[in-house]
Amino acid sequence: MTFLSIDNISHLFFNKDSTTEALDSISFTMNEGEFISLLGPSGCGKSTLLNIIAGLINQTEGEVLLQGKRLRDQEHKIGYMLQQDYLFPWKTILDNVMLGPQIAKVRNEEIELEAMNLLEEVGLTGVEDKYPNSLSGGMRQRAALVRTLINEPEILLLDEPFSALDYFTKLKLEDLVSKILKTYQKTAILVTHDIGEAISMSDRIIVLDRQPGKIHQIFEVPIELRNERPFLCRRHSKYQTIFEKVWGAMNVIEAGTATIESGGRHETE
Repeated sequence: MTFLSIDNISHLFFNKDSTTEALDSISFTMNEGEFISLLGPSGCGKSTLLNIIAGLINQTEGEVLLQGKRLRDQEHKIGYMLQQDYLFPWKTILDNVMLGPQIAKVRNEEIELEAMNLLEEVGLTGVEDKYPNSLSGGMRQRAALVRTLINEPEILLLDEPFSALDYFTKLKLEDLVSKILKTYQKTAILVTHDIGEAISMSDRIIVLDRQPGKIHQIFEVPIELRNERPFLCRRHSKYQTIFEKVWGAMNVIEAGTATIESGGRHETE
């Protein structure tokens, strides 16, 4: 059974003087454990779509279905990682990580031990009693990842979580996040402007046209690339071929000459 269905999602933003169409008839499905990236020009509705899936805003039309049932009708856990880590500066790293269990009133020694193990797994051994201002940007994002994972999310939403980091740290975190998500078989959607990041981390890439956001083209990443670490993926012989195809699709959109087909075109390598 399909795990997640985005079914004909459209969204309008209203203000006093005008209406803005942000999304137009977005539809795709995901299997459990799949990783999809959303690419497209600024303003095409990528983050809006994540906010709809997260339940932060209600779509104008369409449905988000989890295992065939409306997501908003169910109790569910969705993890959301943003460009900024949003760690509370007055709380220790462990207290920041345990924020979800604390709010849910389920914080206990067992969950704290799990958090410590996750911190160790992401290379943050010994920082649990430190405060965020004593950590680098990359370390803070690792802590934010653990804070997200400790809540055992069914779906992980990633809104450009590496874009504020230097390139070296960004590549290391791509490898780490990819490894963690595969280990825990998490279903994930990444919003990014980085074609290389999308290719190296994803099973599929969905390219959205400019506002209103609609599916322009879907690319399936070759299995040979999916089996590599993101860093090594960029060195694979098949990487450049799909990079040029995705780049070409983005160029068509930027040139304003995109011809949109219902449901988008689908390419496999």
